Amino acid sequence: MEIDKAIRECDDRRLKTKYNNAIYVIQRALALYSIEEVAFSFNGGKDSTVLLHLLRAGYFLHKGEQSCINGGVKDFPMRTIYFECPSAFPEINSFTYDAANTYGLQLDIIRSDFKSGLEALLKAKPIRAIFLGVRMGDPTAVGQEQFSPSSPGWPPFMRVNPILDWSYRDVWAFLLTSKVQYCSLYDQGYTSIGSIHDTVPNSLLSMNNSSSSKEVFRPAYLLSDGRLERAGRVKKLPPSVGGKKPVVANGLNSMDLPKSSLLMASAIAVGDEILLGTAEDQLGHSLCRKLHSIGWSVSQTTVVRNDIDSVAEEVERRQSTNDMVFVYGGVGPLHSDVTLAGVAKAFGVRLAPDEEFEEYLRHLIGDQCTGDRNEMALLPEGITELLHHEKLIVPLIKCKNVIILTATNVLELDDEWNCLIELMRSSGELVMTQPFVSKCLTTTLADLEVAQPVSKLCLEFPDVYIGCYRKSRREPLRIYLEGKDQDRIESAKEALCKKFHPGAFSEINLS
Repeated sequence: MEIDKAIRECDDRRLKTKYNNAIYVIQRALALYSIEEVAFSFNGGKDSTVLLHLLRAGYFLHKGEQSCINGGVKDFPMRTIYFECPSAFPEINSFTYDAANTYGLQLDIIRSDFKSGLEALLKAKPIRAIFLGVRMGDPTAVGQEQFSPSSPGWPPFMRVNPILDWSYRDVWAFLLTSKVQYCSLYDQGYTSIGSIHDTVPNSLLSMNNSSSSKEVFRPAYLLSDGRLERAGRVKKLPPSVGGKKPVVANGLNSMDLPKSSLLMASAIAVGDEILLGTAEDQLGHSLCRKLHSIGWSVSQTTVVRNDIDSVAEEVERRQSTNDMVFVYGGVGPLHSDVTLAGVAKAFGVRLAPDEEFEEYLRHLIGDQCTGDRNEMALLPEGITELLHHEKLIVPLIKCKNVIILTATNVLELDDEWNCLIELMRSSGELVMTQPFVSKCLTTTLADLEVAQPVSKLCLEFPDVYIGCYRKSRREPLRIYLEGKDQDRIESAKEALCKKFHPGAFSEINLS
């Protein structure tokens, strides 16, 4: 069989491992179900093209060498389901029908919506299992295993996912090593293909050819960072409204916030050592100051135990009430490093291998990073974004509105914060709002003397934060005024001073 021969003769050990594991899943499925009870969902994309050839190899290996010799590539009896969508690229349809002709695929074409079409198809021709080209990171992959029953509300069948743990790099290594045909769109810069309405070439592959008016793109297999394969999936917004140009939104939509908007963050430290008093939380204070410097308010800082449930409960509570949550501590390969598992549980997803992160770690720590189940490469499935920066040794981990920091001291936090600001400012996710302004007054007056006037001041200036504290019982009382409107801060100060005799308060500089 040409596919099996090509993979086994190549020098790519990683690809061989992925191939062998996928073939094992396929042969296991074919041992559980007869060929008449299984089908293959094909959409003409790169992942299902990989699966097509894995199934061909797996089927012939399952049937034995004699079948391979006698049957040839035309003898592939597995039914193939193809959803012919009106908004599909013509190149996808063309490639699909060419592949069906080349490899003798028995196409069952669905032209209605996929769910109802599949229901009708399975009613007419019962099927117990369907092979899918789903990979981790795909929107539909969350919660799936290599063998997963269909979702509630769908016809009952077993979903078989032989390439669930394959990365973008693995997909292209297989296609290029096997020297099989794939859709021509991938040679035009498309890295992930949806419909004609939501897919464009990946801008990261643009060649910027100034001599041509038409933009030219490199092939998809030259994309260096597989995590960005869906960067070409866009939302094409309606034509210009009110004279504004139409916008193409790649992923997140960021709204222009008023500079005075109050954005809220919280910080969660993970570490038994802090709660036991054997180590100090060095990062909390520094992180609060950094957030404050960009106009964000911190609602709470907490310390939780090295316990998955404790982390999960706190993250779930904070991420639903804050614009951003920062978690630090408990990240690594040790038994006490439970932060990632806690974050995954908070969002109701599992920890799953991240192939790109595993490869990154292998480059970073070499031979110490071995095996297919490297615990450090397990990340919350379907919600994780790695934030890489050339100045960072280890990337930051972002799960929706939760940022997981890897810093262990203030100097490392400084580096991570500066990189985070640079990365997220360009995406509009960490909005810089109007900075806070403040004044600090001191007085030798007793607490009882100022208590009632200050309480009234709070009612008069609800938009100004007013706090009172002493550095020690013997030092003067400090009254802190903070807000985003300089005039309101000044007015609050004057109103307070008028409630007492002249000279009762002195202004000090805390910077």
